[in-house]
Amino acid sequence: MSEASSSTFGGRRAVPPNNSNAAEDELPTVELQGLVPRGVNLQDYLSVTDVHLFKDRWDTNKIDHHTDKYDSNKLIVRRGQAFYVQIDFNRPYDPTRDFFRVEYVIGRYPQENKGTYIPVPIVSELQHGKWGAKVIMREDRSVRLSIQSAPDCIVGKFRMYVAVWTPYGILRTLRNPETDTYILFNPWCEEDSVYLDDEKEKEEYVLNDIGVIFYGDVGNIKSRSWSYGQFEEDILDACLYVMDRAQMDLSGRGNPIKVSRVGSAMINAKDDEGVIVGSWDNTYAYGVPPSAWTGSVDILLEYRSSGNPVRYGQCWVFAGVFNTFLRCLGIPARVITNYFSAHDNNANLQMDIFLEEDGNVSSKLTKDSVWNYHCWNEAWMTRPDLPVGFGGWQAVDSTPQENSDGMYRCGPASVQAIKHGHVCFQFDAPFVFAEVNSDLVYITAKKDGTHVIEAVDTRHIGRLIVTKQIGGDGISDITDTYKFQEGREEERLALETALMYGAKKALSTDSTIKSKSDVSMNFEVENAVLGKDFKLTISFQNNSPNHYTISAYVSGNIVFYTGVSKAVFKNETFSVVLEPRSFKTEEVLVRAGEYMGQLLEQASLHFFVTARVNETKDVLADQRSVMLTIPKVVIKVRGTPEVGSDMVFTVEFTNPLKETLQNVWLYVEGPGVMRPKKKLFREVRPNATVQWEEVFRPWVSGPRKLIASMTSDSLRHVYGELDLQIRRQSSM
Repeated sequence: MSEASSSTFGGRRAVPPNNSNAAEDELPTVELQGLVPRGVNLQDYLSVTDVHLFKDRWDTNKIDHHTDKYDSNKLIVRRGQAFYVQIDFNRPYDPTRDFFRVEYVIGRYPQENKGTYIPVPIVSELQHGKWGAKVIMREDRSVRLSIQSAPDCIVGKFRMYVAVWTPYGILRTLRNPETDTYILFNPWCEEDSVYLDDEKEKEEYVLNDIGVIFYGDVGNIKSRSWSYGQFEEDILDACLYVMDRAQMDLSGRGNPIKVSRVGSAMINAKDDEGVIVGSWDNTYAYGVPPSAWTGSVDILLEYRSSGNPVRYGQCWVFAGVFNTFLRCLGIPARVITNYFSAHDNNANLQMDIFLEEDGNVSSKLTKDSVWNYHCWNEAWMTRPDLPVGFGGWQAVDSTPQENSDGMYRCGPASVQAIKHGHVCFQFDAPFVFAEVNSDLVYITAKKDGTHVIEAVDTRHIGRLIVTKQIGGDGISDITDTYKFQEGREEERLALETALMYGAKKALSTDSTIKSKSDVSMNFEVENAVLGKDFKLTISFQNNSPNHYTISAYVSGNIVFYTGVSKAVFKNETFSVVLEPRSFKTEEVLVRAGEYMGQLLEQASLHFFVTARVNETKDVLADQRSVMLTIPKVVIKVRGTPEVGSDMVFTVEFTNPLKETLQNVWLYVEGPGVMRPKKKLFREVRPNATVQWEEVFRPWVSGPRKLIASMTSDSLRHVYGELDLQIRRQSSM
């Protein structure tokens, strides 16, 4: 190695920070230990003429390391596992008098003790857990090596050199980009901290490049496919660029805890010029509406090429791109959806809904919000920084919600620790615990300044937590990995543990809790289709021998999926007379004209129903979210479904509304099948259909998928998809 610069940086260290994979500092080709005697020609010693990395997609290196799907002509291997390299010399190699070694270097200021300069010794036998190179074949002037990397080495792009020893110093090969080697995390290696033993889980959580993200609400779960595209051209470099932009020290890039924490900060652009700008205000000037994205590829490539944050994203976009980042680097990952997710502003495990005395919700006092759903990620890894038993799935969230250690990021938080209430363990476990365990508390704010607690709903928050099932597009309920069943002894114990470790839970001391009412209330919403009228059905049950009269109030709000209200579109009051031990229902008609003019992109409506029992002054309260049923984009294909064969896709959309849609964008992509494309139609009249056709040529065989979306000025979140089975290229 060349000597480190003698100058100091900032008065503290002799070598500046090594925090860029892209930055390079070439090693010298000749390192002499003194003067070379006259008449000695260094070229007479063993010298390297060529290096072969066996890096084609069909070569053993890529197949054995499960990296054959990466669209790259570079060698990509996983750490802790042997791979093969062939070195050609100028003459036959003689191990008794010729000495050489392979060197791997990353970053600009390589140091052996930091793992950024790795001299790989030639050994007789490879040892577990250590770098080493074993000669497995000598033939004429060529030597074939089996090289094994350490299972905890840095993940990134390494430069490769071959160094030959002579009596007068070291002769080293020139810098050659063709021998650059990417080393990734290895879920197939038992010694790697991301090791996952189930083959089907590895196939799903590392190698699957198409996912399903669930949204909507718990009574009307919707799904959309997402192209993770972690194997697409230049995506691996884009993920390494994300860590470079974070100025993450290279020596920490072998630790999945650090990598996932940096990723959770960098996927959002809130405070670090990260990948995606979040926007929840329904205004997307100078950018793409979050609902229009069909995958991560365009976002990551645009970020890398422009160096600027990409506009715009919301939680499922952050989660989709973060999943690409994790899987691309080799960390098993999945996208999670939590229905009725609490955003607890004062972290007291309590979502306070304040009501006026007339039953209306007080927007002035109600600061907490309940998201209809919220998407985050889970990453699989060991947690040597925590007690035994808290490894496995870790919650990581890149949606910028709360500040953590000075940056907008969240996790990794052990899912097992969250379930058992051990919120003292890093990182950000109290926040995730509150997202799935908070109570919903309805409080009447009296005019005299006192508060009366009308009802406490312990089951609403974290009602259902789901992810995509392994090997299929269906839904997998993982609620029980985050929380025990409501009302069980274990659930109470987990809550007490969380409180012991500092999670706050205290009903306001000046609040009075009312006793349970004799009257119960429930309400349902029928299937609501965009642009059509629909009904609410409110039912009352009198469980007493008393005669009661009820004054009820219905409030309909246009809401963001984050639970924040944009506008009230409906207020209606009605009275009900309840006979003893009786059951009565009331219907409220919601007309399309009331909500259509103000709809937000997710077509989400929220209804509060509050009712006062006049005789007892009891207040009943309930709420429901409604996702309107939206039309779909239709995709058709024709042609031979074969690698390298021309096919044609047709994307169709029919406007179901009574108004003309302006600035209609159609987006379509399919990993391994077609790069992302888009097309603009200036307007689409009511009941009119637009069509878009283009040729594409698949390059990956097997089950594939085309994913499309439509976005316009007044209608968004319109999707379509088509499953394809692409055959291998037929031999001539």
